[in-house]
Amino acid sequence: MPASARKLEAQTTTVRLPKRLYEQARSVVEKGATDAKSLNDFIVIAIKTYLKIYERKQIDAAFAGMAQDARYQKEAKMLAEEFAYSDWEALQLEEKDLRA
Repeated sequence: MPASARKLEAQTTTVRLPKRLYEQARSVVEKGATDAKSLNDFIVIAIKTYLKIYERKQIDAAFAGMAQDARYQKEAKMLAEEFAYSDWEALQLEEKDLRA
């Protein structure tokens, strides 16, 4: 299926919103305070934004776990030590270029 066709594919669903939330969202759309052209677009944008935040939190949690992982820390230290000399050489070349 071409990318353009997949982009237009949608699933219809019914959503029950608290009345106040519905009215606030509708008001934001009507005022043009968002890029959303309709309440439907606004809800789609809101869900996409929430999912991006959720995914970012999952990634952050995985990295936080790495900070506590002794085996990972040992490997990271070993890699840093292995590249220390080449890092030093690169720094020396950069300083030489800046002086020239």
